[in-house]
Amino acid sequence: MKIELASSYGFCFGVKRAIKIAEEHKGSKTYGPLIHNKDEINRLKEGFNIGLAEKFEDVKSDDSVVIRTHGIPKNELAQLKAQENEIIDATCPYVTTPQNIVEKMSEEGYSIVIFGDKNHPEIKGVVSYAKDLRNAFIILDEKELDGLPILSKVAVVAQTTRKPEDFLKVVSALILQHKEVRVFNTICNATFENQDAAAELAKDADVMIVIGGKHSSNTKQLHSICKSYCDDSYLIENEKELETSWFEGKEFCGISAGASTPDWIVQNVIDKIQEQKKPDSRKIEV
Repeated sequence: MKIELASSYGFCFGVKRAIKIAEEHKGSKTYGPLIHNKDEINRLKEGFNIGLAEKFEDVKSDDSVVIRTHGIPKNELAQLKAQENEIIDATCPYVTTPQNIVEKMSEEGYSIVIFGDKNHPEIKGVVSYAKDLRNAFIILDEKELDGLPILSKVAVVAQTTRKPEDFLKVVSALILQHKEVRVFNTICNATFENQDAAAELAKDADVMIVIGGKHSSNTKQLHSICKSYCDDSYLIENEKELETSWFEGKEFCGISAGASTPDWIVQNVIDKIQEQKKPDSRKIEV
């Protein structure tokens, strides 16, 4: 069976940066999971004594706190400063950008439309920078715009891991409905590259393995894209979730990985697949 990695996959710039920051601050504590990958979080805990505060109440005043890649709400950041915690900011710069845009545009009197998942930590942080939360709207579909009390001028941003084509639908609907629309493309380039590479590979593969956290937005997007081209596409967190039956009668296995998936997990998956199915080429190493 042929096994091929997508031309672009895995750790993005923001995640690499956050991991490096955490490793440089042994004994600190992250507020919320640093990234959406349990295995990598465990590696940081075991190798670097990086703790985890799941809730704000779990943060003690003497903790050194690493801010997760997704960022945190503005009021919680202010509380950390007020109780004089040492703050180590690992927020991805691509996430900081929509935070700053929302703050600036809302101060200038624009309604804010955020295309993303209201339950995702990134979006909870971004919306908190709006001057008036009553004038900030989070949507997942352009149809949700109907009936919203949006002002005549509106600024729109997107969750960094959303599909560009879906964002365009929201933008098009806003342009038809409002006199002034300021559009800020805040979707991450790494997301584009990983999604395009996964799509190209899925078109040829007869089984696709997408590796990443089950709660990772960008990984779920990758899986959805692969599924649209290859019916037999599976989302796993590590090699333990592989099933032999997935590869029966298959000739070409494609592999992609989300932005929070380290190379060592990708390699473990490849090794496990190669143990099950003799590859038609040399051992693959990431």
